[in-house]
Amino acid sequence: MKKILINTTSKELRVAFIEKKILYDFIIEYSKYKQKKSNIYKGKISHIEPSLEAIFVDYGVEKHGFLPFKEISQEYFPYQYSVYNKKKIQDILYKGQEIIVQVSKEEKGNKGAALTTFISLAGIYLVLLPNNPNSGGISRKIEKNKRVELKEILSSLHLPQGMSIIIRTAGLGKSIEILQSDLSFQLKHWQIIKKISEKCKAPFLIHQESNIIIRIFRDNLHSDISEILIDNIQTLNLAKKYITLLGRCDFIDKIKFYNKNIPLFSYYQIESQIESAFQRKITLPSGSSIVIDTTEALTAIDINSAKSTKGIDIEETAFKTNLEAANEIARQIRIRDLSGLIVIDFIDMSPIEHQREVENCFKKATRQDRARIRIGKISDFGLLELSRQRIGTSLEELKNYTCPTCRGTGTIRNYKSFSVSILRIIEEKILKKNTYAIYVNVPNTIAYYLLHEKKNEINQIQKRHQKKVKTIIISNHHIQIPQYFIYRIKRKKEISSANNFLTKSHNITTTILEKKHKYIHTKTKTTKTCKKKISTRKKFFSYLIDKIDIYINNFTKNNIKNIFSWNIINKIWNKLSHILHLCIMYINIKNFLEKLNK
Repeated sequence: MKKILINTTSKELRVAFIEKKILYDFIIEYSKYKQKKSNIYKGKISHIEPSLEAIFVDYGVEKHGFLPFKEISQEYFPYQYSVYNKKKIQDILYKGQEIIVQVSKEEKGNKGAALTTFISLAGIYLVLLPNNPNSGGISRKIEKNKRVELKEILSSLHLPQGMSIIIRTAGLGKSIEILQSDLSFQLKHWQIIKKISEKCKAPFLIHQESNIIIRIFRDNLHSDISEILIDNIQTLNLAKKYITLLGRCDFIDKIKFYNKNIPLFSYYQIESQIESAFQRKITLPSGSSIVIDTTEALTAIDINSAKSTKGIDIEETAFKTNLEAANEIARQIRIRDLSGLIVIDFIDMSPIEHQREVENCFKKATRQDRARIRIGKISDFGLLELSRQRIGTSLEELKNYTCPTCRGTGTIRNYKSFSVSILRIIEEKILKKNTYAIYVNVPNTIAYYLLHEKKNEINQIQKRHQKKVKTIIISNHHIQIPQYFIYRIKRKKEISSANNFLTKSHNITTTILEKKHKYIHTKTKTTKTCKKKISTRKKFFSYLIDKIDIYINNFTKNNIKNIFSWNIINKIWNKLSHILHLCIMYINIKNFLEKLNK
């Protein structure tokens, strides 16, 4: 029998679905995270894009939603418009037009949410489609032999014209009276949504999707659930309250409070199973392994036999390893909530019977998945392609972020190869006309290597092209390989170029001040140090002037005036805003500028 475990902390709520201590589904929601999927908004068209046959809708968030033409209901088209007459989208809709939309896919990265005007209102036993008359039916999870009876019930329900309904899995075996009552509730809900939309101006949130506990009870309460264990008393009371509101009183006795000393997930030994969902490589009991790599629109899954020795020969070993991997991959896809195009690279199998058996094993393992999945066949190259519906935000998007050093690739170049590429870029900049100086802001290791090991190569580049271009290499301990900044300064645009470079390379002045400076390691320490004593402030500012004097030898007289311009000095003033006796600072700055004018 299956169990639902609900673990609640101050920051997150985790829900695990287990069967014989094996995790087969997992949901996590943070307290600060607010789900937008299935929310209903009144928005207005902000932009029409004829080339994409889509519109962008302002529905009250920063990123406007994407609404394709095929997801627009005919109720928003002009009266004389016919489906068979092909017209341009800009002739049918107009900018500023108000429209009721529902979020079908959450925002992802730089992409806005995907929207639809075909509203769906999920009930306990039915899903109402109030403006989509051609999409009704029966849940695909219900077996074929039970569909005939449900079709008769579906035809006997009183449904207004222009609407349709879908009977959910929970509606199996329910009487017509119960289903009609659920339908009446959803119809009233739709009338309320229509009235609110008429009164309010766009953009406006009309309907907020239910919280995670209601969604779990509404979508996952089946007859094979034996227990619902909750380790928080407040969550337990809410669960009992919500399950009564949903009318599932048969599950009230199954909701139990877990109060043992061992944490709930540790007691059922699923913490390690959850942790595997965040790992790139998963080791199977036979010794084989699965490697999962996710890109922006595709997930690649590779199977390695590794230490697996299950079969008598190589063919039998490949077959049994693939069968074991197929079950685990289906489970990992559900737990991680992977979506989009997924490609599985199975170990090569010659017999077609083995290929078909692995396909059937994988299809059987994906039957209990809540998302819609389309599975192809294993190709001649041993690849199985499938597409999976995106239900929510994946675990990777919720808990991980792209590494700023490797930028998601997982590897970085070694410092010698990276230094050579920097030299090539420097030479490319030198070859350009009107080049006066080149500023190169690189990590410490690269700066050391260029100044000590490749100094002759830099001089040879200038001699080879017979150009006198100042190449200034600046060490920056705030950046790492492969981050760097190279900027070319022209003679005519020295002032603006120097200031732009300071912004792009995290400000050369800040780098100079922070290098080997005992007072400035972070902004917090700088503020605290400057607040202590006036004498400390005087030392700090004298140290600043001394450091600038040291770097005068590395720049020309004109470049110093440009780099340490009044704009940069004003930035320094802003950072030292807490310092008292500003007159002392003014005198020191004035003396420093007089030095530069000499």
